[in-house]
Amino acid sequence: MENMNYAEELVREFLFFRGFTATLQSFEKELSTDIGRGFHKDKIFDLIFSVYIPKFQPQNLISLLTFFKQCFSSSETLLISTLSKLEISVLRYYIVHAAQSGRNDKIIELFKLHGADLLQRDPDWTSWFAIPYIKNPNLDPLFRVYFSKEWFDALNLSVRNFLSEIFNGTHILDQFFNLDSEKHTVNHLKNDIKHLNTRLSQLQALLEEKEAQLCQSRSNRQLSIGSNNESACSTCDTRSSSLPKESTVTVSEAHQSTARLTGRQSLDKGIILLEDRDASPATGNCGVIIIYMDSGIDEVQQEEDFSEVKVDFQETFLGHTSPISCCRFSTSGDNIASASLDGTVRIWTYDSSTSASRNATIYCGAEIMSLEWDCKSDRLLLIGTADGGIKAWNVDAKRVVCDLSTTSAFPSVLDLKCSPVEPIFVSAAASKGHGTSYIDNLGFASLTVWNMRTWKPMVFLPLGKDPPAITSLCFNHNGKILAAAATDGMIHIFDMAAGLQITGWPAHDSAISSVLFGPDETSIFSFGIDGKVFEWSLQNQGKVLWSRNCHRFSNPENSQYYRHEMALDAKGKQLLVTSGSVRAPIYQVRDNMNGMKTLAHSAPISTVDWHPTLPIFLTGSVDNSVRVTSIL
Repeated sequence: MENMNYAEELVREFLFFRGFTATLQSFEKELSTDIGRGFHKDKIFDLIFSVYIPKFQPQNLISLLTFFKQCFSSSETLLISTLSKLEISVLRYYIVHAAQSGRNDKIIELFKLHGADLLQRDPDWTSWFAIPYIKNPNLDPLFRVYFSKEWFDALNLSVRNFLSEIFNGTHILDQFFNLDSEKHTVNHLKNDIKHLNTRLSQLQALLEEKEAQLCQSRSNRQLSIGSNNESACSTCDTRSSSLPKESTVTVSEAHQSTARLTGRQSLDKGIILLEDRDASPATGNCGVIIIYMDSGIDEVQQEEDFSEVKVDFQETFLGHTSPISCCRFSTSGDNIASASLDGTVRIWTYDSSTSASRNATIYCGAEIMSLEWDCKSDRLLLIGTADGGIKAWNVDAKRVVCDLSTTSAFPSVLDLKCSPVEPIFVSAAASKGHGTSYIDNLGFASLTVWNMRTWKPMVFLPLGKDPPAITSLCFNHNGKILAAAATDGMIHIFDMAAGLQITGWPAHDSAISSVLFGPDETSIFSFGIDGKVFEWSLQNQGKVLWSRNCHRFSNPENSQYYRHEMALDAKGKQLLVTSGSVRAPIYQVRDNMNGMKTLAHSAPISTVDWHPTLPIFLTGSVDNSVRVTSIL
């Protein structure tokens, strides 16, 4: 029973990965009505003698018998020999049934497809080739016995006994899936994980204790320095008595004062002392400004621990005149589409060996919110705007071939995704909100499936009443599954064949800005405005496989120009995220090694993408530039 439950989990995972959601639902339904929870050899018996043979399905019949052979090891000679004899008898009964039904064409069809193989395994099959041409084979002495009821009853009994034998216990599952060995490995890994989690809890408790001690030490140091500063300032002009003894300023203010201040950082990393070169008693300045820093200092230093990427080459595109909102590699990676806040899209190439005939500038008349290349070619580019427009640009003809519009209630086209298989795409649009920030300015959501041949909406995916805005979409490899991320922190999974949501779970405490399927599509990555990245298991819904906190690189909630994005490289090993600083981090997925950081722009990095096959990435910046970087 335990092995069977484990095998059922493997089947569920396989069906989900392949996108066979209808089969998965039927599988779950049958399991829910399976009271016995045992092996149903009678159903297999009926499949042979009530379906495959009466309905003349020799290919399915032979495939089933071949499957049984794969379940045995070479040492089980007795079972293999018995199965070979039963296989011959079952196929002969198929021929007898076809002859009795007057379907000689089915006998001929069987011999055309498998006659050579049957003859190779048993030379006695030669005489059976004549059956379709014998008027009454049931009267022929050579075949008479096979047309008798006694022979059929004996065959029935033999097949039942054989099925009972091979399905005794868990023979089929253990042999075919090698479950015992696999389960042992999984249990061993689970025990290791449990041990590591315990160790992690211990280290976290120790870390909290050390942090408490460090905070106490900082407090004592602050009191000590404050006392010394008060003593030093007592010699200043009496006009300074109305001024505070300690001036607390922000980090940005401190940077603005570098023209006249020199600084030294105290050993506890919590206070920075800035000495005023212009200090004098006449001005009332005491010569020292005390800046109390929070843990951000530690985070900045952690950022510095990331090594800079080793660059093979880098190209910078300066064709835009306003901050970059989105940039994407084409399907082949030869062309790039980049958009800026002024409502223009530029198509260009970074490789001198690639023709520049497709280079173009597209004026959309509204803010660009999303870009998407056709997954099957580089011929078509979809553009989503803030006024409800969806433009389809033909890069060869250099013109808009279709200009679509969402309903007036949902003007913001936040994301567009093309199916990798079908000629369809999905648009995520949102109504207007009443807030001032990017997220608060989004209202309710609308998901529409569009036909790329007729350029008309096919279906509206159900989201419930007053659903929060959908910010990001992602298809799996065969286009059967669609993942959608929402501003309420939920991830939704849709079955595209049925047009229905099949599952979902809360992934973040705040809005999600980007979602991606993992490289093997057994997991999903999500990036929230809280600066956290999670990799979620699809097999164990709600289980976190890997996570990182990117908040020290950026504060998406305060971003004025863009929503944050992430991108996986072709191998699914490196995750690049946008950044509120001039460098963007590249994390090693499921690796304890430090990540890397990109070369610096002159302003925050607002959009990122990876080449579909090569170790080349894109970074678009608020400084109006787009960079293509190839790493070693």
